Parts: sequence; C-alpha cells; structure tokens
Amino acid sequence: RRIGTNGKAEARNKAVRTELKSAMRAAREAVESGDKAAATSAVAHATRKLDKAVSKGVLHKNQAANRKSAIAKKASSL
Repeated sequence: RRIGTNGKAEARNKAVRTELKSAMRAAREAVESGDKAAATSAVAHATRKLDKAVSKGVLHKNQAANRKSAIAKKASSL
C-alpha cells in the first residue's frame, strides 16, 4: 500500500518539477532574447510556479527564494 502512495506522490512531484523547469527555461530564454515585456511575463509565470512547488513540498522555500531572486535580477538588467 505504501509503495502505491509513494508512486503517486513521485508522479505528482515529477510533474511539478517538470513544469517548473520549463517555466524557468522560458524565463531565462526571454531574458536572453532582450524582450522586456516577454521577460517580465515569463519571470512572473516562473515565480508562480516556484511558489506552487514550495506549497506542494517539492522545493524548499529558501531555494525558491534564491531562484526567484536570480531570475528577477536578470530580468531587471534589461
């Protein structure tokens, strides 16, 4: 029974991590492209995904804060 529960949790966590990675990649690429409007919206989307990952217990809150800070810093340099 425990194996089944762990399997479901693993699948859920994997889905959250995958969405998070995609959002972070999109934000990074938007910043590198130099389009300020696209970068700010992509960073906002990635920030929401990071907060969601913290609330689901997939990511530690300090790790999320560090990542949010890093992408916000890159975006503000435009």
